Amino acid sequence: MKLPKIRELIEAIKALIVGPYTSKFPFKPHEPYPSFRGQPVYNPDKCVGCLACEEVCPADAIGHEDITDSLNPKRKIIHYTDTCIFCGCCEAACIADNEGIKLSNEFDLAFFDRKTAEESIEKDLQLCEICGAVIACKDHLKWIAEKIGELTYSNPTLYQSRLKSLGIIDENITSVLKDHGRSDRVKILCARCRRETTLTTV
Repeated sequence: MKLPKIRELIEAIKALIVGPYTSKFPFKPHEPYPSFRGQPVYNPDKCVGCLACEEVCPADAIGHEDITDSLNPKRKIIHYTDTCIFCGCCEAACIADNEGIKLSNEFDLAFFDRKTAEESIEKDLQLCEICGAVIACKDHLKWIAEKIGELTYSNPTLYQSRLKSLGIIDENITSVLKDHGRSDRVKILCARCRRETTLTTV
């Protein structure tokens, strides 16, 4: 048996005087370091529903579901805790100044049912006023409009969405004529319907 080294003796004496290095978890909550990478958490007020986090997630721990068969269409964004590797790619790719989803200090993520190992948020969807296709989340369109400023008025979809968010125009502005023509030009349209109405009126 080898004799203990001087360093080991010093550490043992420190442990006797100061106390053990380990925390008293689970009897006392453990406080991780501020830079600890724990569970990513969505901020509903900051997230714009752009799905950049889903695109960059290497573990496919983020998914979404567009619910369009209702009067108030929604996009449900889901983070699967049991699949997440806490890499931080979602926070780094967040277009909302990295505030839409952020890593937290939450590390105690034990659960008995894997179906409960997820968190989700819902964002309002903007649908095409002709075909009903998903365009984007309303908050995302608002974010784009604020970013490009006056250039918003070069795109009917953007400025109509912006005016609606400000409460300036009615939510139910739809044309009486559905001929995919001039009457449909100033509407919130998907790219396909925008192209069709443009070609029709040229």
